[in-house]
Amino acid sequence: MSPTSPAHTTRPANPHGPTRRLTTAQALVAFLARQYTERDGRRQRLISATWGIFGHGNVAGIGQALVEAGGGRSGSGDGDGNGSAGNGLAHRMPYLQGRNEQAMVHAAVGYARQSGRLSAHAVTTSIGPGATNLVTGAALATINRLPVLLLPGDTFATRPADPVLQQLEVPYAGDVSVNDCLRPVSRYFDRITRPEALIPAALQAMRVLADPAETGAVTLALPQDVQAEAYDWPQEFFAERDWHVRRPAPDAHELEAAVRAVRSARRPLIVAGGGVRHSAAEETLAAFTAATRIPVASTQAGKGALRHDHPADVGGIGHTGTATADGLARTADLVIGVGTRFSDFTTASGTLFADPAVRFLHLNITGFDAHKLAALPLVADARAGLEALTAALAGRGYRVAPAYETEYTGAKEAWEERVEASFATPDPTARPTQAQVLGLLDDLVTEDDILVNAAGSLPGDLHKLWRTRSRDQYHVEYGYSCMGYEIPAAIGVLLATEGRAPRRPVWALVGDGTYLMNPTEIVTAVQENLPLKLLILQNHGYASIGGLSESVGAERFGTAYRHRDADGGFTGPPLPVDLAANAASLGLRVLRATTVDDLRKALSEARDAQGPTCVYVETETPDTVSGPPPAQAWWDVPVAETASRPAAVEAREEYDRQVATRRRHL
Repeated sequence: MSPTSPAHTTRPANPHGPTRRLTTAQALVAFLARQYTERDGRRQRLISATWGIFGHGNVAGIGQALVEAGGGRSGSGDGDGNGSAGNGLAHRMPYLQGRNEQAMVHAAVGYARQSGRLSAHAVTTSIGPGATNLVTGAALATINRLPVLLLPGDTFATRPADPVLQQLEVPYAGDVSVNDCLRPVSRYFDRITRPEALIPAALQAMRVLADPAETGAVTLALPQDVQAEAYDWPQEFFAERDWHVRRPAPDAHELEAAVRAVRSARRPLIVAGGGVRHSAAEETLAAFTAATRIPVASTQAGKGALRHDHPADVGGIGHTGTATADGLARTADLVIGVGTRFSDFTTASGTLFADPAVRFLHLNITGFDAHKLAALPLVADARAGLEALTAALAGRGYRVAPAYETEYTGAKEAWEERVEASFATPDPTARPTQAQVLGLLDDLVTEDDILVNAAGSLPGDLHKLWRTRSRDQYHVEYGYSCMGYEIPAAIGVLLATEGRAPRRPVWALVGDGTYLMNPTEIVTAVQENLPLKLLILQNHGYASIGGLSESVGAERFGTAYRHRDADGGFTGPPLPVDLAANAASLGLRVLRATTVDDLRKALSEARDAQGPTCVYVETETPDTVSGPPPAQAWWDVPVAETASRPAAVEAREEYDRQVATRRRHL
């Protein structure tokens, strides 16, 4: 018997044309290498590489298939692409070696975002803990509407032995495995229990990945025996296939209602979200604001929709926003959301949009988001919707009053003075604050640089203070705000910008709490010689949560990296954790900075470095998060309703005052 023809595999006659005999895993890899997206005449691979960590659940299936597919870093040329000797390189499947399954998903997400959601990566893992480690990354991808294909190994479909190693036994169901944890965080999920079932599942997976309204994590769970099972596949399954990424135009009735709403507004405000970037609608938004002079505030995902020096840009909005944007939000009579989910940070937990007559108009590619806050919906692609709205308003003479324009431009100038004060470094020999670190970086970068961040106090400081110079410079993941995202995501960004000249500097900004969560992909950056620029800010603990803890009466409990004191608390000396030494042990070149002057030189040296480099700096004091202006809007974190400690009692009194201002927009 042939080693590719297991006893339980049959070879049925195929009346539908030529076939090709491959294992399920080989067929999947060959199929993925031939999928393309197309938008606005631009065509690219949909799945351009596969990340993997191998174990018994995928090594003999997907692992072996990647070997067959010539899994180097990249390839070019022509050929039929089955990966065997003599074929060209056009359909190779590049392989990337990860160190942590969650981190591999983060890297894939960073790649997808930088690629405009038009190209994505696959991630393969073994069964058991390798598969469950995908869940956090999958949630992040789906919440942020970013495509990633997950290929976890699964237990045997044929059940020759039950249970197998790492199998979860569920007494009430024989068809449940740990991979079912991925169902609620996936936009599409299927378990491939027979080879032929791969054909419809693979097509559905590609449909969802390429769908701008539905995209997110897609999971194809692959039982390990099915991965290795051979089947006669229709040759047409491996034909190149283009998935058109559509730009749906708005409905005429909704567009007319939107025009009426805009024309009747005296104090309109645009809230630009990540959908502006995903749609590449930045120039269209700029044209719309040029015609109407409506100011533009941005969410974390939308920052960069306009350059920081654009006259209509008023900065971040919400709890981490600017005084300018939040002041305009409180008095706006029409809020025009463009590609945003309106999360609680954006709405200040329902307290920000305070005008009694405020109404909402939401331009979004999904009806689900377009109807939030009882808005007038304009369901369309962001670029197509803005183009239609601009054209419909063009002949009707709408523009905001000059006094309103003067008001917000003046407020923006005042806020810039506060930014300058936060960035100022009067003593070059002092240890910098976190805001001063950002100021030094602000002095150094150009529009080529990309900043990656996700959690801690940095997102708030960046949203308020950072001066975004290009549409893709600001890469802050705040849908899931996942500690440990930054380093692997920066690797994904580097891979997405690879091969373009000049090479773009990519910075991963992390605090010490975030660094300790997930530093493993430093090894991948070293292995691939990617010029990652890692900036570690040592502040001895979870400084952001420490500040939040203090504000809600929890007294910074459990948030500092300190020795225990005599009473068993954590108020002793800071722990002797040397993150710079740790980064160096993983292969990074490390530049230590202790003063403002040291840091300025280290950042410049790191920016020019051709290989992976780390800049390490300890910020001003262990208890100092940063020196920027405080939050300009509230955020609802419930406070204990009863407590004996004064801090919690006072915090509850403040909470009750704030929550009383919340409203339902109906």
